[in-house]
Amino acid sequence: MSRKHGLRKKFWSAFVLQVAAVCFAAVIGVYGASVVIKDILIKQALQDEARHFWQLHDNNPNTQVPDTFNMKGFLLDMEQVSALPPKYKSLGPGYHSFEKQHGGELIWVENRGNQKLLLIFKQEQVDALAFWFGVVPLILLLVVVYAMVFFSYRTSKRLVSPVIWLSNQVRGWDPKKPDVSGLSPGKLPADMDSEAEVLAEALHEFGQRIGQFVEREQNFTANASHELRTPLTVIRVASDMVSTESGLSPMAQRSIQRIQKAGKEMESLIEGFLLLAREDDFGHSEQPYWISEAVCDEVDNARVLIREKPIALRMQIINDFRVDTPYYVVATVVGNLIRNACHYTDSGEITVKIDARQIEVIDTGIGMSQEQLARIFDLFYRGDNNNQNGKGIGMSLVKRFCDRFQWTISVASTPGNGTVATIGIPEASNLIASSSTRTNPNP
Repeated sequence: MSRKHGLRKKFWSAFVLQVAAVCFAAVIGVYGASVVIKDILIKQALQDEARHFWQLHDNNPNTQVPDTFNMKGFLLDMEQVSALPPKYKSLGPGYHSFEKQHGGELIWVENRGNQKLLLIFKQEQVDALAFWFGVVPLILLLVVVYAMVFFSYRTSKRLVSPVIWLSNQVRGWDPKKPDVSGLSPGKLPADMDSEAEVLAEALHEFGQRIGQFVEREQNFTANASHELRTPLTVIRVASDMVSTESGLSPMAQRSIQRIQKAGKEMESLIEGFLLLAREDDFGHSEQPYWISEAVCDEVDNARVLIREKPIALRMQIINDFRVDTPYYVVATVVGNLIRNACHYTDSGEITVKIDARQIEVIDTGIGMSQEQLARIFDLFYRGDNNNQNGKGIGMSLVKRFCDRFQWTISVASTPGNGTVATIGIPEASNLIASSSTRTNPNP
């Protein structure tokens, strides 16, 4: 899974974006200042200058046209226009702007009576004005803004550095045995803020609790294997000895057989719980076996549940396959599905079908609603029907085993029409060999 960018990179990205935005604003500002000076201020200044000249000229016809460092003027009779430089001859009244390759001048032309007035402003002065009143202030503003942004970046980086340090510490933890010594109070950075210290203390305590949980789990799985098996071994040995006694009544023999069978089932169940408790133990059978062997045993075990019901329990093998998953895991998963089908089917048939890498348990029972299907794998959930068999643990256990071995399980059901439970066992769980499948065996 790809990791998202860290805080440091995000702050750097924000800093770069801010700098780019300020640069873009500066370029737009300089261009805008140039346009304002050129097309608004200079144009208005030339119009005012022409108005002022005509006022002076009306009072004194001998008034000279402006001739300064920035501006030059011409006042000619219409018959004398031909004496103007060629680029000015064809200019009509109004405002004109020459490109730099043609002199870069800003010109105001105005006719009055038989006279023509031209006021010419030098483009170089416009550029100088744009630089001093546009570029220079913007440069100073950019320097101030860059300094502030960089200072903010450095401050933010310093503020989040304890969080980054904590992240690096936690990233190096081993989930099975996290080393929290680096988060002890004596090893924290000196510049860590109080909030970060609270977070470090919480992570330190959390890591210690994880270590304690892992240790308790290891102790439990180490001790439970012996402590739970011992009484079952005593029961099995005692029942075996009793079964050899002569003169037992048929009822006593059946009772002993039930005790022996229940003991074996309890041993398998304990093995399953211990397997789930051990995180890294996926379990493998000593010898690969055909999946139909375990399924057939569970079908036979379930027949006692329907002996007083008009139900036909059938097993259909289309394509058998071999697995090296622990035998008791397959027995627990398939057995729970078959027992559920027996409990919730009053009449009809139950079919257990084995096909290529999947097992289906199909019944004609009472079925389930969509609300019940949504909670079928919840622990202790038994639905809202009147059937009180079980404690709501079986399907949760089935789901945990399927998740542990990366199997898939799906349940489809319609109220009144029965249920179909499907277990998919990927090839990675099978014994991969040329003889790992067979069709229509006779187990």
